[in-house]
Order: sequence, then C-alpha cells, then structure tokens
Amino acid sequence: QVQLAESGGDSVQAGGSLRLTCVVSGYIYESYCMAWFRQVAGQEREGVAAIDSNGTPSYVDSVKGRFTISEDNAKNTLYLQMNSLKIDDAATYYCAADAACRCRGPACLNYEYDFWGQGTQVTVSP
Repeated sequence: QVQLAESGGDSVQAGGSLRLTCVVSGYIYESYCMAWFRQVAGQEREGVAAIDSNGTPSYVDSVKGRFTISEDNAKNTLYLQMNSLKIDDAATYYCAADAACRCRGPACLNYEYDFWGQGTQVTVSP
C-alpha cells in the first residue's frame, strides 16, 4: 500500500517562502506521476503543480514563476518550493500520486490520483 506524508506547512508572512515535502512509502510503478493540490474550506480542491511520467512539470497559472515542483534522485520524495507567497496561497496542501499515470502535461493538474496524503496547512499573513 502506497502512503504519502506531507510536511513543511507553516504560518508565514506574505512575500515569504516555504518548502513542502512529501515522503512516499510503498511501491510506485515506473509510469507514476505526482502532484500537489490545495484546498480552502468550502471550495473545491485545486491542482497546483504536477510532474507527469516523463518528468514534465505543470503549474496552475496563479503560481507560475513562484512555485517549483521537484523530486529527489530516488523518486521517493516530492517537493514544492513556494516563493513570494500571497494571501490567496493559504490552504491545506495535499500530495498526490498515481501508480500508473494516464495524464501528460497540464492535464495532470486535473486528474484522478490514486493516493493522497493527509495534508499540511499553509497560512499567510499580511
């Protein structure tokens, strides 16, 4: 059973930075893809950044130029570097993975992933 565990969420001032980490345990197929989603209470979950099975990153327009998604060499840890944080970035951030990825590029921002973490909270103050 694949399990994902996020960490790194915190309370920061607008303009600051955070780095979220997602540690993956269990088996992941070679055709995996991974992503970061975020959700505000009462709103739909939004795909923020994703890496498809070819290693191509995609970002929602609102974070382009500020957020960077990456993986370590072992492919068992996913990162989301968040710079120039805005108040609208405040949300619970979730790590997601799929063992047999069937999306490519920006489509991975709106994809039904198999595995999810429990979330890590990001708050941004003025």
